[in-house]
Amino acid sequence: MSAPVTPRPTLSPPVATTRTARVDWRLRFAILSVVWGFSFLLIKVGTQAYAPFQVALGRVLFGALALLAVLLVRREPLPRGRRTWLHLSVAALLLNTAPFSLFSYAELSIPSSLAGICNATSPLWGMALSMVALSEDRPTRRRFAGLGLGFLGVLTVLGAWQGFSGIDAKGTALALLASLCYPIGWIYVRRTLASVPGSPVALTGAQLMLSTVQLLLVSAAFTSAPASFPLWPTLSVIALGALGTGMALQMQYGLVAEIGPTTAQMVTYFIPVIATTAGVLLLGEQLHWNTPVGAAIVLAGAALTQSRRR
Repeated sequence: MSAPVTPRPTLSPPVATTRTARVDWRLRFAILSVVWGFSFLLIKVGTQAYAPFQVALGRVLFGALALLAVLLVRREPLPRGRRTWLHLSVAALLLNTAPFSLFSYAELSIPSSLAGICNATSPLWGMALSMVALSEDRPTRRRFAGLGLGFLGVLTVLGAWQGFSGIDAKGTALALLASLCYPIGWIYVRRTLASVPGSPVALTGAQLMLSTVQLLLVSAAFTSAPASFPLWPTLSVIALGALGTGMALQMQYGLVAEIGPTTAQMVTYFIPVIATTAGVLLLGEQLHWNTPVGAAIVLAGAALTQSRRR
C-alpha cells in the first residue's frame, strides 16, 4: 500500500533494474499484491496499541530507513536543491503523512477490509481529477462510464439501499478522503517533480524522510509517548514500514521498468481482495454479500477509467 497503497508515477528509470529481474516479474507482482493487501491488517493491529499518528510515524520511519539502506548500498545520493526538497515536502504531506494518518484513524472504527476497498477508489478519484487538472487527459464516454460504475460500487459496498446501516460514517469518510489524497499528490508530483534528476528510490527516500519529520511534529503535539511496546502491534508497524512502504516501493519501481506502468498498476486491483480475505480470516471481520460485490464493481469501474481505446 502504500505508499502509499496505489502505484505512484515513476519519475525516472530505476538504477538497478537487472538486480530485480532475476526473479520472475509474476512472482514479484504476487508478492507486492500480498504485501500491500496485508497493509490494512497491519494498520488495524498497530492501532490496538498505538495512536493513529504514531502508527503513521512508524510506517514512514521504517520505510525511510529501508530505502536509505538501499541508497547506501548502491551509493546513490539524495536529491539536491532547495526547490526540489520543497516540492518533496508537499508530496510527502499528500502521499504519506495525510493518507497514512487518515487510514489509521479510519481503522479505529471500520474493518480493515472496508479500508482496503475504500483504497481501491483512488483510481476513480484520480481520473476525475486528472480530467480537470491535466489537459492531456480528455474525458471520454468510457471514462465517464467507469466513474459512474465505480460510484455505484461504492454505494453497494456502503449499503445505500438500507440507509448505510452498520457502516461507521466517520471512519468510512476518512478512508475515502485518504484515497483522494493519493491522486492529488500524483498530480502535484507530475507537475513539479517529473523532470527532477535522480532515481525514484532516492526521491521517495527523501520524501519519506520529510514525512517522518512532519509526523514527528504532529505526534509530539497531539499524542503522548507510548507507555509500552507490545510485541505484535510493534512488529506490525515495523513490517508496515519496512515491507509495505520501503521494500514494496522498490519492488514496484522494478516492475514498472520491466513490464511498464500499465501492467504494474494492475496490482491495485488485487489489494482489496487480499485485504478483505486477510481481515475475515485473521481478524474475524464480518463479510456481507454487498462488500465483495460492491468491491468488484468498484474495481471494474476503476479498470474502465484506466483503459484506452486503441
